[in-house]
Amino acid sequence: MKDKIVMPLWTCCLFIVVMNTTMFNVSLPVIIRDLKITSDLGSWVISSYSIGYALSTVIYSRLSDRFPIRRLVTIGLLILGCSSLLGLFAHNFALLLTTRILQSAGAGVMAGLGLVIASRYIPIERRGAALALISSGSAMAFGLGPIVGGLISEYWGWNGLFAITVLVLLALPVLLYFLPRETVNRENPFDLTGAMLTIINATTLLVAITQRSWIWLVVGVVSLGAHMLYIRKASLPFVNPHVFRTPGFTRLILIGFCVLVVNLGNLFLMPLVLADLYHRSALSIGLLIAPGALISAYCTRYVGRWIDRYGNMRFMLIGQSMLAAVLLLFMLGLDQSALVITGGYVFFSPALSASMASLNNEASRILPKHQIGSGMGLLQLIQFFGGSVSVAVCGILLHGIPGVSVEQAYHVVYGCLLFICAVSLALTLWHSKAASHARREVHSESSAR
Repeated sequence: MKDKIVMPLWTCCLFIVVMNTTMFNVSLPVIIRDLKITSDLGSWVISSYSIGYALSTVIYSRLSDRFPIRRLVTIGLLILGCSSLLGLFAHNFALLLTTRILQSAGAGVMAGLGLVIASRYIPIERRGAALALISSGSAMAFGLGPIVGGLISEYWGWNGLFAITVLVLLALPVLLYFLPRETVNRENPFDLTGAMLTIINATTLLVAITQRSWIWLVVGVVSLGAHMLYIRKASLPFVNPHVFRTPGFTRLILIGFCVLVVNLGNLFLMPLVLADLYHRSALSIGLLIAPGALISAYCTRYVGRWIDRYGNMRFMLIGQSMLAAVLLLFMLGLDQSALVITGGYVFFSPALSASMASLNNEASRILPKHQIGSGMGLLQLIQFFGGSVSVAVCGILLHGIPGVSVEQAYHVVYGCLLFICAVSLALTLWHSKAASHARREVHSESSAR
């Protein structure tokens, strides 16, 4: 595979896919006003895409163990492009929500298979740089997405946001030409029942949280129990239980969950803070958020090299420490100036990119090669499920805390995100010590021999 062509082009497509989230984040106050819906209902515009994106990511990753990547890319990008055309005519909440779900069904191909391609076809000594390049696409989307979303919403209306996503179809012929031609592995059948149970698990639990429904919570728990029983009996289940036997992988899943809770929660809150507390327009919000993400995109080119040189754990610790510091700043100084958001995000966005690139690289390092598809897909599923839950819970808390104004609620919600970040940092310290201990044992055994 010509990774010098494939990976930059893949990064551009991922940039568009991720920007499909950040554009709507900035435009969410306008959508809520135009469709006359509440903020917790409006959060579904973000949550539905995030959870669908997460589910399709792990599905495409698992399908890559059986079907050629070229075929999966074709299917995913066609679904994404066609559903985006439908979104141009979404003038009510039901159609908008349907379009966002359909978009997410195709968008997951870029996130899911990007890590699989890098882990499968790029040598370990260059893999950190490749994963950092992929992260730079996300970082650039976080930077330009607010500006693009603000411009389009300001002058053409938020329906115009869907036109941007159609551009991924232009990359399809080039990707099909340069991607490796794989043979179909028919020895590993795709577990359709397990995939459906995974979708039911994630959807019912998210609905239970957003609707605050005990009935849906019971349905979600029962479906989760049924899925666990199914995994014990299935020969090749969709969720591969063997990945949890890899030392440290469970910790990385929990860390990824926490980091995405913090990231998507913050991305959901920042535009609302700027709109509610400082009465900024969509374009102004985009311009205030953009500098941090643009700096992150610039720094990512160096982060990949540093990860390859100095290791993953150092940057996981540094990144999450910076995230915690910025969240503390937001919690204490949110209502002082809009520039607090701008200044804080200058450090938040690069810290997030470093954390995610090093986390994904660490996961690809410890997973056996034959578990890369299932392991990386599951990692991303848990990450984006955490992000979806975060957006939904943040939307509920803003208007659901008795006796607390919206302005005060922002401080409370940021305090919750800070707590989650502290948990993530503690897990990272645990993983770092465990990894160091394992390396010392291997070194001792080698010396003894």
